[in-house]
Amino acid sequence: MLVAAGAVVAPAAEKPFSHKLHLKLGVQCVTCHTAAASSTAPADNNLPSQQACRGCHEQAMAVKSPSATLVTRFSHQQHVKLGNFAPVIAAAIDGKTYHSLPAPEIRRHLRVSQACTACHRGLEESDQVSKANMPQMADCLVCHPKIDNPFSCEMCHAAGPHLKPASHTPGYLDFHSTGKANLDKASCVICHGRRFTCLGCH
Repeated sequence: MLVAAGAVVAPAAEKPFSHKLHLKLGVQCVTCHTAAASSTAPADNNLPSQQACRGCHEQAMAVKSPSATLVTRFSHQQHVKLGNFAPVIAAAIDGKTYHSLPAPEIRRHLRVSQACTACHRGLEESDQVSKANMPQMADCLVCHPKIDNPFSCEMCHAAGPHLKPASHTPGYLDFHSTGKANLDKASCVICHGRRFTCLGCH
């Protein structure tokens, strides 16, 4: 393509990143995410560097900054050393002790051999990274089952009002006990555990 002297060429529209395409090419997770194996904090930038992309691409790739997370304590380094969690998470789903729904959708992604894809599920089908590809709190609770909120929340999360669901308004304690809130007890499990009772809090 010929461009007139002094003309400004707009950059090509940014394409969403496709894990599906890269995994089909046989690229391993750590080939691009080189920092993940030594990362000890959620604030670490584990996204691919320009240098990692240059291994295959001639042109510089635009890599966005990582999204903010509510998790303040997590070590990829420690978890990578422990190996593949897929069988452990699958056993929790099969044994009906997994703290989230819909477990069958999660379960189908757990026939994997790579440690990374046990928690970062569905990447082999992903043409665009989404929250569905990120670890779920229920995954963490398989191995770290102690739930004593609000006290246990701060073991992984920064303290603050952002930890409460939007439904937990100042009058929520009175409203939810009226029977008009149409509560699905299964949705409460992730924060309150499977064995919680009304009298456990009140």
